[in-house]
Amino acid sequence: MQYRPFGKTNLNVSEIGHGTWTMGGMWGPRNDREAINALVRSLELGVTFIDTAAVYGHGHSESLIASAFRDAKTKVSVATKIPPKNFQWPAKSDVSVKETFPKNHIIELTELSLKNLRADSIALQQFHVWSDSWLQESDEWLEAIYSLKTQGKIKFFGISINDHDPNSALKAVSSGLIDSVQVIYNIFDQEPAEKLFPLCQKHGVAVIVRVPFDEGSLTGKITRETVFHKKDWRSRYFTKERLEETCQHIDLLCDDTKHLHKPLYQIALEFCLAHPAVTTVIPGMRTTKHVKDNCIISQGDCLQDSDLKRLKRHAWKRNYYS
Repeated sequence: MQYRPFGKTNLNVSEIGHGTWTMGGMWGPRNDREAINALVRSLELGVTFIDTAAVYGHGHSESLIASAFRDAKTKVSVATKIPPKNFQWPAKSDVSVKETFPKNHIIELTELSLKNLRADSIALQQFHVWSDSWLQESDEWLEAIYSLKTQGKIKFFGISINDHDPNSALKAVSSGLIDSVQVIYNIFDQEPAEKLFPLCQKHGVAVIVRVPFDEGSLTGKITRETVFHKKDWRSRYFTKERLEETCQHIDLLCDDTKHLHKPLYQIALEFCLAHPAVTTVIPGMRTTKHVKDNCIISQGDCLQDSDLKRLKRHAWKRNYYS
């Protein structure tokens, strides 16, 4: 496993992190024992960064992380997220931060996550949505973050950027108030590389890449015949028309990368890690096989400049979340 500096903090984290939304809920039937085994295995393979959130199964993924720590002791940085009080995704610029992240809400949800994780401190606390308009409002949210840091309940603070809207956090990155951003970045969604990533490099802000597999399409395992479980939220995300459109793009991508003789998921992760602004990539991993397949990428061959140039042609601007 390779490690990278976490922005301007004193942390170094594994370039492959462990995303835990898939084990929390909304991705079909859960298997908690296998999820715990996956967490333990990732720690054994050198993963030192785990990302979760208070809303993943209403704290379920946080509790699974706590259970995994009982089985494997290692130095690891856990990042979690506070949901907006109004439960509005994505954040809207005309909605006040007092409605989304009031001081009491920030403190109460942090205390809840500490309880779920059975921990005294959280390495990285994040807002689960963000709007740059909040920088011009009350400092109440910032006072809450400073208070939690002073008490040692959180070490660092970051934001999770709205889906497919990386430029909505440019002012936050320049403000010096945040330690990290979490953003969607993959072969299809390359917009963060245009403005966000260079700004993060300039200001020493860590970059956590989520959705590297485009909710599964870039694993190469989703086909036109795929039928999602009724409890898998992707049954609403990949509707019939969207699935067909996605598969057309995957077909072109596979044809364009067949000379690499690598599975698509490996190419997808290597693409993300190739950008120097990226600190860590957090694919969802709820089985030990996911862990093994993804962690080995950190030891693999890097994509050549010619390959990256070819992959950049596959940028595809769309938003299936809305």
